[in-house]
Amino acid sequence: MGIIDPYRKIMLAPDNGRNIQWIRFKNQLTLHMMVWPGILFMFIFVYIPLAGYILAFQDYQITSSIFHCPWVGLKHFQALFQDSDFFLAVRNTFALGGLKFIAGFFLPLFFALVLNEIPFLRLKKITQTGSYLPHFLSYVVIATIWMVFLDSKGMVNDILLRTGLLKKPIMFLAESKLFWGLGTIIEAWKETGWNAIIYLAAIAGVDPELYEAAVVDGAGRLKRIIHITLPAIAGTMIVLFIFNFGNMLSGGQTGSTASNFDQSYLLGNPFNHETSYVIQYYILDNGLKLFRYSYSTAASLLLAITSLLMMLLANWSAKKVTGRNVL
Repeated sequence: MGIIDPYRKIMLAPDNGRNIQWIRFKNQLTLHMMVWPGILFMFIFVYIPLAGYILAFQDYQITSSIFHCPWVGLKHFQALFQDSDFFLAVRNTFALGGLKFIAGFFLPLFFALVLNEIPFLRLKKITQTGSYLPHFLSYVVIATIWMVFLDSKGMVNDILLRTGLLKKPIMFLAESKLFWGLGTIIEAWKETGWNAIIYLAAIAGVDPELYEAAVVDGAGRLKRIIHITLPAIAGTMIVLFIFNFGNMLSGGQTGSTASNFDQSYLLGNPFNHETSYVIQYYILDNGLKLFRYSYSTAASLLLAITSLLMMLLANWSAKKVTGRNVL
């Protein structure tokens, strides 16, 4: 018995399946040509540079070749754990990333649920478009906008003074204790609308007949959300939870892979150094400013391994709790 080609509806010669696979490949050649350049780009600029982590176990000097540097084992890792600045950066990275993770997971979900309930289509489109526009702005622009807003004579202080909530202006970016909260608010303002698109796409795939049946049974909006919408998008929520948790040390959200460093570099200063100094800035200081290439590579490798372990932990936890996972 031959094999039927599902694309051309013709009978192929009997085989072990290779014919049908070859036919599928030829019919999907255009799609392959679109995908393979991206895979090649990722291989060249993402996977090949991973070989550079070998510097963490060498005493590298810029004047010598990577193949002729002496091996020092775990020397740089031991030095890391003896540096108080490293532990300060670790504390700030976990604190800032953790707050962003919480906000970055729940706020887009809440915003998508609210946006989905807006009955006026034009208002819904305007709100959605306005909410994700900040995502496309460079962090340099974002930092400049918020420095103007948070200035002693800026809009935020002016509103608080006029409403009587303050008696004198606050130098927000000079207050070390406020940086974690400000960083979380700025990141939420920038990324909530964009990350909500994923939830909106998942909600759009829910069968409308389920809502119609629930309305007939007398279920209100809140009950429809709890018993229909949330269970239907649970898979999407789990995927985003896993990736956001694994990305927590960088920014807390899938769409903001460098936000911790951007905020630390652009909004950090000597006044808020105790809470704004993160691992990425620590790596920059030691690598490009102090020319400690192997030392900074060791810190970067430690950050990458920790992020990977966190993603695996989130994946394992999701599997245990919900029975669903990604990896």
